[in-house]
Amino acid sequence: MSGLRFLARHRGGANKRDRITGSARAASVAGLAALTLTVVTALAGCTPSPAEQVANTGQQGSAKPSAPSKPISMKLNPSDGANDVEPGKPITVTAEHGKLSKVTLTGEDGTPVKGKIVDDGARWVSGEPLGFGKGYTAKAVGTGSDGERAVESSSFRTATPQGTATVSVQPTDGETVGVGQPLIFTFSTNIPDKEAAEEALRVSTDPVTDGAFYWFDDATVHWRPKEYWTSGTNVDINAAIYGKDLGGGIYGGDDQRAKVQIGDRVVVIADGASYQMSVSINGKQVRKMPISMGKPGYDTPHGTYVAMSEHQGYTMDSTTYGVAEDAPEGYRIWVEIATRMSYSGIFYHSAPWSVAQQGSEHSSHGCINLSSEDARWLQGVSNKGDVIIVRNTDGPKLEPTDGWGDWQIPWEQWLSGGKRNG
Repeated sequence: MSGLRFLARHRGGANKRDRITGSARAASVAGLAALTLTVVTALAGCTPSPAEQVANTGQQGSAKPSAPSKPISMKLNPSDGANDVEPGKPITVTAEHGKLSKVTLTGEDGTPVKGKIVDDGARWVSGEPLGFGKGYTAKAVGTGSDGERAVESSSFRTATPQGTATVSVQPTDGETVGVGQPLIFTFSTNIPDKEAAEEALRVSTDPVTDGAFYWFDDATVHWRPKEYWTSGTNVDINAAIYGKDLGGGIYGGDDQRAKVQIGDRVVVIADGASYQMSVSINGKQVRKMPISMGKPGYDTPHGTYVAMSEHQGYTMDSTTYGVAEDAPEGYRIWVEIATRMSYSGIFYHSAPWSVAQQGSEHSSHGCINLSSEDARWLQGVSNKGDVIIVRNTDGPKLEPTDGWGDWQIPWEQWLSGGKRNG
């Protein structure tokens, strides 16, 4: 049998007999008895004990027979003749009962596509995205455990989109943001397949942070943690949408990437009952300041805001929310310091004209008025994404859609995904 060697034992003289005659017979019998005793003793010394027999039997039983040789089986994905392949998904070749030795992927114009063999020859994966509406051919060479070489190939075409969707990401690369900052993905068009979009939007954190997506409309999705971020967390945002099928003939445009860091835990509480603002940094209250918020009829909405943008030199304009400048309650005024808190025009800002009311009376059109010194200090210690909690006002509850009101939505509701399912 090929590959196996057989050993045979030859026991010479097993049937050989001596002829003994005359007076030599007695001596021969005595000698034979002595020889028999010697042989028996020797056999007794060479015979294994029952325990040794069991051990030897176990060792022999543990030997596994070698696997039978088989020809290599290679699977190319996509398969030959496939159409509408997503250009953004990797092309793969996998092998069973053998190893890949060479794989090529070439465009119809002869351009090679990068890739590499991994997992000790068991798999090949492409290393760059493909183009839209183009033809490609993959060719794989491998050798099976039987030593035989095999070749497989697959030709396919990528999808031609009816339209493409781009995406913008907040925060942007390199920013340091506050512990309340949501990760915001805004698409250029409505997304029919939101689960596919979520799969393409990758969020990696160090340390690991529990979070989830929530769709505010068909083109806007936020990701936020269950609790406020931990200071010092590193966040890697990878909107890997290129070439991904987002439903309805829409495919993803260019990828977007941002690496951000979570800064100090700055939490601001504006209390309408005490006319005071307290500021805590990393759990310790560091300052208390007098404020003036929305007067009757312009009461500041209460709830948890997130600082959206910071400005030095900003014009406050009543026409942005429908009140003419020359109306009795109209205004257009420049301020030194302003931080936006909502889309509807709520800011905290420097207001030197209302210092007399700050700490005792609400006199604004909804914003949080501070002295110029206090406003400068607050903006100096805070970042976009910091938490600003407004409480004890006669205003309505802050709407989650008015700014980055993500923390107005309870976690159990957040997990429903918002408008994910229409």
